[in-house]
Amino acid sequence: MLKGKRETILVVDNDETVLDSVVLILERANFLVLSAHSGAEAVELAKGTEARIDLLLSDVDMPSMSGPDLGQTLKKARPSLRVMLMSGGTDGNLLVLNYGWAFIQKPLVSEKLVQMITEVLHVPDRSQSGGQEFESHKDTR
Repeated sequence: MLKGKRETILVVDNDETVLDSVVLILERANFLVLSAHSGAEAVELAKGTEARIDLLLSDVDMPSMSGPDLGQTLKKARPSLRVMLMSGGTDGNLLVLNYGWAFIQKPLVSEKLVQMITEVLHVPDRSQSGGQEFESHKDTR
């Protein structure tokens, strides 16, 4: 399995089981992980964190603030933040394509998740506006 280089990832999902499993996968892959159960909690966590946050990994569909809205909000204060969204729904990919951000379909495969995060962090402009999509069911190699 690919290993992270201690980059910091903010994981946001309102499903506690998904959140806990993603945090565990990323910690085992040597990433520093911050986690939040909602967009509002993630915004407050980011405001209170002076350290660099390299990547936001958020569920697309959450109550009160969607993953895309959260990504836009956090990028205002942290323009270098990479954004990767995940969804178990059928419309998540279409929403994400409008932003050019990376996307992974749930249920997640741990090796693929770590691989995609590593690529998003280290390939220029992949999670920025106009970047290329990543999908878990497509081979990116």
